[in-house]
Amino acid sequence: MSRKIRYGMVGGGRGAFIGAVHRIAAAIDQQVELVCGAFSSDPGRSRASGGDFFLPPDRCYGTFEEMIAKEKALPADRRMDFVAIVTPNHMHFPPAKAALEAGFHVLSDKPATLNLAEARKLAAIVKKTGQLYGLTHNYTGYPLVKQAREMVADGKLGKIRKVVVEYPQGWLATRLEASGQKQAAWRTDPKRSGAAGCIGDIGTHAENLAEYISGLQIEELAADLTAFVKGRKLDDDGNVLLRFKGGAKGVLHASQISVGEENNLNIRIYGEKGGLEWHQNEPNTLLVKWLDQPMQVYRTANGYLGKAALAAGRTPPSHPEGYLEAFANIYKNFAHHIRARIGGRKLAKDDLCLDYPTIEDGVRGMAFIEAVVKSSKANARWTKLAV
Repeated sequence: MSRKIRYGMVGGGRGAFIGAVHRIAAAIDQQVELVCGAFSSDPGRSRASGGDFFLPPDRCYGTFEEMIAKEKALPADRRMDFVAIVTPNHMHFPPAKAALEAGFHVLSDKPATLNLAEARKLAAIVKKTGQLYGLTHNYTGYPLVKQAREMVADGKLGKIRKVVVEYPQGWLATRLEASGQKQAAWRTDPKRSGAAGCIGDIGTHAENLAEYISGLQIEELAADLTAFVKGRKLDDDGNVLLRFKGGAKGVLHASQISVGEENNLNIRIYGEKGGLEWHQNEPNTLLVKWLDQPMQVYRTANGYLGKAALAAGRTPPSHPEGYLEAFANIYKNFAHHIRARIGGRKLAKDDLCLDYPTIEDGVRGMAFIEAVVKSSKANARWTKLAV
């Protein structure tokens, strides 16, 4: 198929943060192109935003319902192939459902939905329609995260015993939402963010990264959530003990009131024979630790890395690759999967284009949030994930 994969965007208009990130990431590998959008809940703002991106006026829609209906009516050689959803959490499910049922694939920002009930409904819709659904847990896109996952899967560390994952930020150490700051306002609003604040926003990234690298699933947890900032309706700090299927134990810490921290996501995994350590602040370095050998330092783009890690890199060693490129790897793999689907090409189970978060990850993320909130309300009682 000698064309780019076409997509329409829901949300991400003027003043939005994550929409621009998605558009940049989508463009990096020149595999997809933005052809239409419903960029705001305000029709006028949506159309003005589309003009900012040099889209034709007739492809700048006032609502996502209008976009899906009119795109579906277009000839196959013009209409979009998938919908990218970059709205606040409460508006993830409605456009995803509408797009899937209209025959369009969906790539959504995380978390998948506002709550677990919606996530289960969405999973059923994905299964019924047969359309592709991807979720932008972008940290899984880093080359050395993929290297760590491969090493664990290959048994290099032996049986996994311990997982420690942290995501501290400091940007909500004050009541920023009261100032009218858009990102703070919706993330601290239960009606738009869901049952959790910090845990839903960044704790799910930590949960997803822990399961992605370790290959293990969280079975139950004990959580302690706090809203430290006076007047805040949702948690801004969370501490969670984890029990994984198979016996491994873990600790997950997520915070948005850790003063001085930026996006300090990091993870350590320990097995019977060795351990791994990766920091998002220095994403091109992976530390590998052994019982009876000196510590090794793995670096992005070097030939000794595995197939998935090498495929996720774009520049020679020592040239920084980070957040945007990790996002781009999800877009690239999702686009290649769509291309294979359109071309009728069957994929092997280990095909690299299948390496992106799916609706199953979305359901697990929502089950994690629900279990954390439930456990914290019960004074950190051990609570199973209702997946």
